[in-house]
Amino acid sequence: MRLAGFDFEARGGDMSRATRVLVGGVGVLASLTLAACGGDDEDGGGGAEQLDLVIGVTAPLTGDFSDFGPPGAKAAELAGEQLTETIEEAGLDDTVELIVEDSQSDPVAVVQAARGLVGQGASCLVGAWTSAETIPLGESVALPEQVLMISPGSTSNEVREIDDPDGFVNRTTPPDLFQAPTLASYIAEQLGGAQGRVLNLGVRNDAYGTGFADSFVEAWEKAGGEIGEQVVYDPTQPNYDTEAAQIASGDPDAWVIIEFPDTYAKVGPALARTGSWDPARSFAPDGLASSSVPDDVGREATDGMVGSTVGTPEGSEAGERFFELYEGFAPQDVEPQTYATRAFDATILCYLAAVAAGSTDGAEMAAELIEITNPPGEKLTWLQLDQAVEALQAGEDIDFDGASGPIEMDELGDATGGVYDIWRFKGGEYEVFDETPIVKKVE
Repeated sequence: MRLAGFDFEARGGDMSRATRVLVGGVGVLASLTLAACGGDDEDGGGGAEQLDLVIGVTAPLTGDFSDFGPPGAKAAELAGEQLTETIEEAGLDDTVELIVEDSQSDPVAVVQAARGLVGQGASCLVGAWTSAETIPLGESVALPEQVLMISPGSTSNEVREIDDPDGFVNRTTPPDLFQAPTLASYIAEQLGGAQGRVLNLGVRNDAYGTGFADSFVEAWEKAGGEIGEQVVYDPTQPNYDTEAAQIASGDPDAWVIIEFPDTYAKVGPALARTGSWDPARSFAPDGLASSSVPDDVGREATDGMVGSTVGTPEGSEAGERFFELYEGFAPQDVEPQTYATRAFDATILCYLAAVAAGSTDGAEMAAELIEITNPPGEKLTWLQLDQAVEALQAGEDIDFDGASGPIEMDELGDATGGVYDIWRFKGGEYEVFDETPIVKKVE
């Protein structure tokens, strides 16, 4: 159950083919009506009236994070298929409409896209994928419009600072206050301890980059390590030779590069040109956990790099089944990447929250979401969707596990369950070779 390669023919600036295959219209990936065929008179939603739910997906089909958007959108559509099967088998009259828009990996574009989705009736949003998008999406759309929002890919700790007492902003991906210490601990293990070891950091200047860097530096220094150079740079600039020279300077024990694939296509070669930097002594978090990076950036800037990313527990039946279904689901040339399982889970949770609330009102769904993902309650995976729906309709509590494993949202709506995968670029390929549990304690 490891993420396969991503061979997207239309990458490299020409997204026209991808748009036709995945979108099927200007900015809209799909509009699916998941209607039940059952003819009985019983209502869904815990005995309430029929549920007609519209789920809006804001996926980065283009832009810096476009390695992850098409697989995430495909996973959301797969979740839609699973929901329609469940609805039909249960003989319900509920409907679920899924609409996907391109967020362009851009904070302004994602707000515009989300407002359009809300205008089309969406009361649950799956997105955004990046932290720089998630914060304005939450503050400018989810909160004022009272729409439930579940991000599958945003990890910045800054999302936790949104003033959101009613729980509209949530994530199926754990925040970096968990991932940063995990990566710091792994690096210390590889270096024979952190004490006295010096790291240089290259950091993209946005909510993800600086947020992760802050958590990582705190964890590294607490373990006795030191930071040499910490270079924060604009991810939109055309050239990084000056910044690369500074990152490579000083002969540190290792480097940590906090980046996204599109920008690293410029940063990585600049680092390689210095002659003083070694990718085999470099580490990265989830932002670079993409199988397209070695081909796009080049082996001289990737081979040997190791990192962390949100994962799926090895041997999980729910995870294995997700990847089996994903492989056979169209379009088949869009293979899974990091966050695909999280997008699947977020889409399923939109509907389960509506069933628990007996309503498609965003505020009422938000009030039910966290409880669904936590004990106590009957432990059910997405493979038991029919049982989950039946229990929620009866007013019973469930502890839902998704394709990504346990979700266990905390009081701020952040996932705390599951595992982190340890990945590497080796021989021009991306591979996952280990996993480590998520540490739930927040100090």
